[in-house]
Amino acid sequence: MVKIAPSILAADCANLAAEAEDIRRAGANMLHFDVMDGNFVPNLSFGLPVLKSLRRATDMFLDVHLMIDRPIRYVERFCDAGADLVSVHVEADTPESLSAALDLIHSRGRKAGLVIKPATPFEAVLPFLERCDLVLVMTVEPGFGGQKLMLSALDKLRALRRVIDARGYACELEVDGGVTPETAPLCIAAGATVLVAGSAVFKQSDRAAAIALLKGI
Repeated sequence: MVKIAPSILAADCANLAAEAEDIRRAGANMLHFDVMDGNFVPNLSFGLPVLKSLRRATDMFLDVHLMIDRPIRYVERFCDAGADLVSVHVEADTPESLSAALDLIHSRGRKAGLVIKPATPFEAVLPFLERCDLVLVMTVEPGFGGQKLMLSALDKLRALRRVIDARGYACELEVDGGVTPETAPLCIAAGATVLVAGSAVFKQSDRAAAIALLKGI
């Protein structure tokens, strides 16, 4: 069954511990933690102190998405702060540094992932795919919530699903951006196994029903 990873960008930031507990009870499988540096993307968000505090407050799986330049500088610190999985952008560094970042994440006993922007071809992750626990396909331009899903990104999901299945990799395929009850079935049909959703979960009065709807149950 598909997993739902609500993004804390849409949560009540004054009550993150309570928000995490609420979505856990509602049936969420992960909590998506967006990190933005104001450089790689034109926005700022949460960092290490917030992650450390959140880790103490919840036992949820923390899916940390680093939208930062040269993430190799920080991946170990995010692992040590409580991330269960750390994903880095292929556009954010050299292939050599990306490879080293994956190794550092795994050396900390955490899962590692790669992320691609809408304009980045899916082939960019193929040299690393065997070592990825997750690949995240952005279906909006990273940096801001509330955007509409780019349907063209579904082709990349389908292509990656074919490769993952053909090679027999145990790699999750995650989609982030514009996931709603209307677009979730399209993403699932294209091969996604993890859906990141912000407003579609956190802004709903009945979050359990919202999560079930996204899962298609």
